[in-house]
Amino acid sequence: MDTVFISVSLFIIGAALGSFAGAQVWRLRARQLVLDKQAGEKVSAREYKRLVPLTKQSIFTDHSIDLDTGKRLPWYDLIPVLSWLLLRGRSRFSGKPIGYFEFLIELGVGVFFVISFLLWPENLVTPLQIIRFALWLLAGVCLAILFAYDAKWFLLPDRITFVFVILGLLYAGSFLVTSKTPLDLLVSIAGSLVILSGLYLLLYIISRGRWIGFGDIKLGVGLALFVVDWRLAFIALFLANLYGTLLVLPGLISGKLKRSTHVPFGPLLILGMITAVLVGNNILNWYMSIILP
Repeated sequence: MDTVFISVSLFIIGAALGSFAGAQVWRLRARQLVLDKQAGEKVSAREYKRLVPLTKQSIFTDHSIDLDTGKRLPWYDLIPVLSWLLLRGRSRFSGKPIGYFEFLIELGVGVFFVISFLLWPENLVTPLQIIRFALWLLAGVCLAILFAYDAKWFLLPDRITFVFVILGLLYAGSFLVTSKTPLDLLVSIAGSLVILSGLYLLLYIISRGRWIGFGDIKLGVGLALFVVDWRLAFIALFLANLYGTLLVLPGLISGKLKRSTHVPFGPLLILGMITAVLVGNNILNWYMSIILP
């Protein structure tokens, strides 16, 4: 019963934070469009007109608005997941479809919170263990923003990446302060950094930025700090590439995708890291049972 209650509570909290994450994605995009236009870059006039009102609100007057009409959304249209379902995915004011983005990010973060709780590889007994889990959940909100933004616009916003890295430093630091072998742990973290960030830095230098974006390198720093163990970092990297292959291969076979098609790698790295943290040790144990029966 406690597990069910906690899971439901975490889903509600996660969905609410998912709603916050979705709103931040649009606000970040609006600010990026303004900066791009000021820099003389070509931007979509329609997208600019639709999103620029989001940049005219201060942190104290910020509120959610309908992007098509500019009208303020009432509180009953801001209930995570449920409001979208009741409105059948359409704007209350214009009747136009609002897409699946808000629904999916709210549902996704809610499910992430629940799965993290059910599969968390550590006991949640001591204050430090609970703090680590809370840091992980907060990091999940950052990852939702980065995942969505990179998937839609092939860019990882620095301000969110930096917050994620700071959370990673706190997370990794919580292990260091209680470790009986801090030097070994530091070496393991360094190995994770090499695997999840250093390798991509090397590819970035060799290709002069053609093969991979610098945002993935910075993201890799935060991911490495959360996996801590270099073996889990290797699993995260392997899974990211596996997910990418499974995603791209059907398109290549059918001809819908070409070898030159740009695929955002940030979401794949994020999925690989989440899998590695939650079930990576199980994967390691399974693999070791095969090679060392």
